Amino acid sequence: MSAQQGESAGDGQGARDGHRARGDRAVGLVVIGLTGGIGAGKSAVARAFARAGAAVSDSDATARALLKTPGVRDKLKEWWGPGVLDAEGEVDRAFVAARVFADAAQRSRLEGLIHPLIHLERGEEMQRAIKAGARVFVIDAPLLLEAGLETECDAVVFVDTPREVRLARVKATRGWDEHELDRREAAQWSLERKRAAARFVVDNSADGGPVSEGSHLDAQARTVLTALLGRGWTGPDSAGAGA
Repeated sequence: MSAQQGESAGDGQGARDGHRARGDRAVGLVVIGLTGGIGAGKSAVARAFARAGAAVSDSDATARALLKTPGVRDKLKEWWGPGVLDAEGEVDRAFVAARVFADAAQRSRLEGLIHPLIHLERGEEMQRAIKAGARVFVIDAPLLLEAGLETECDAVVFVDTPREVRLARVKATRGWDEHELDRREAAQWSLERKRAAARFVVDNSADGGPVSEGSHLDAQARTVLTALLGRGWTGPDSAGAGA
């Protein structure tokens, strides 16, 4: 299936209004936000955009890096005690996940600490992309809509993947069962709400195992970029900095 434009013209207009709200720092830069269910393969779609020349901001990678910084590590130890650290003295991500998904107040507390730091890093990444001459900047963030990041985007792309495929992927890559997937998704917007907020839909239901990548994603990424950049866009040199 090829990338589809969303049915709600109002959602697309809202995203375009968000572009104007971003101000002069993003003039000439088209910002795309990715959303979808857990295990949908948003990162694989982000890589497809990167292969087309877009700059990509990976919020998961930024969060992992932040957990290794002394300031964040010490704050989590202050909140939750020495058990939050593993044998090497690093933040135990499994401990953190168990704490925040069992307690909404603790999840909000963690987000209040981490999200502003991720936002600052994303701003620096965007500035670097602009200086490098990029025309497209993709935000790959698990909580794109929940955190209100769609207001920074010109368009939101919903990555559409059937539940059974997503479940197979998280079993293979994260060791989760169906209950764990449901528990994690309960903390996010529903898939229906995410889809309604998107201007484009990309199909990533290629298989039932770990996320595969290939021409099916690349073609859909190009379709989205052509719709946003115009028919004058011809490939990576047009979307990026002329790599």
